[in-house]
Amino acid sequence: MILFGATGFTGGLTAEYLARHAPAGIRWALAGRNADKLADVRERLAAIDPACTALELLRADIDDADSLRAVAESTRVLATTVGPYLRFGEPLVAACARAGTDYADLTGEPEFVDRMYLRHHAAAVASGARIVHACGFDSIPHDLGVLFTVQGLPEDVPLVVRGFVRAGGRPSAGTFHSAVNAFGRLRQAGTTHLERRRIEPRPQGRRISSIKDPVRYERSLGAWALPLPTIDPQVVKRSAAALERYGPDFAYGHYAAVEGLPIALGTVGAVGAVFALAQLPPARSWLLGRMQAGDGPSPERRERSWFNVRFIGEGGGRRVVTEVAGGDPGYDETAKMLAESALCLAADVLPPSAGQVTTAVAMGEALTRRLRGRGITFELLESS
Repeated sequence: MILFGATGFTGGLTAEYLARHAPAGIRWALAGRNADKLADVRERLAAIDPACTALELLRADIDDADSLRAVAESTRVLATTVGPYLRFGEPLVAACARAGTDYADLTGEPEFVDRMYLRHHAAAVASGARIVHACGFDSIPHDLGVLFTVQGLPEDVPLVVRGFVRAGGRPSAGTFHSAVNAFGRLRQAGTTHLERRRIEPRPQGRRISSIKDPVRYERSLGAWALPLPTIDPQVVKRSAAALERYGPDFAYGHYAAVEGLPIALGTVGAVGAVFALAQLPPARSWLLGRMQAGDGPSPERRERSWFNVRFIGEGGGRRVVTEVAGGDPGYDETAKMLAESALCLAADVLPPSAGQVTTAVAMGEALTRRLRGRGITFELLESS
């Protein structure tokens, strides 16, 4: 198993997590373009676990196809934290798809995911590689949380699930950069998405759709529900299309849960302002400069951060309420999720899959068990 990007902030947290939790039987290594920085990371990891002094360091550069091919061919699983993925991600996806190497990343960029499907899904299917995007807070709690919710509902009936996200903590610089760049590329993203829809097979005899609720007050939560236009609902719907357990007619809605109408209106206004500024290149550059990639909050601040996602599922006369919850979503839990995804792909017995697949399709209950064992909760709160 290889971790690419350990010299960055989130990559460093992922490496530290592996140093603490990777089983003795798992061989793993660090890859990147700067050997000195990789050596510094290895020294830091050795302070956590002296066995890390033996970690192999592999030189690989996004601009050097031969080095990426050598890295991909030398491992069963490659995990990368190097974003924005639209700019830096494709060479690694291409190398893994050709080599038959499982790949996991932290992207929240829909355009990147659609491009990788168009360009490399077929090669990955042919080689047997599993290309698994969005293995952090985007989109594991939502994808696996909906799967967990669906499993509490009847089979072979229409199902409706709504997810409501609450979080306290600073978003990662990578997430912020990805969002700003996505706001500035809506036309290109829309074109790429339509191209994917034209060629991607759809489930036969089943219907998968989105719920288009406006801003509204969700009485059961005591909060305002704001439609959340992230990559998460796209990932959920792709899992639903691939897995018949989601029923013959599945619909999903994704929201931010915000307490108080003034806060809700302020959130809408802030997102609108960022969207407007992202349309202008100078303003977009100014926005991107507000958060520097590679930086992150202190351990103390991360310790105070948290998230929970409440799901309300209905179908076949049944109603269930579930919740996925954990600590700092932008950094600590995201590093944990990526690391456990890589370990799951490397070590667990998983259902057959290949090509671009979601976490629910590739790892499903195996990854859920891993995360529950590491402190991320999946709970059934109500069933009626």
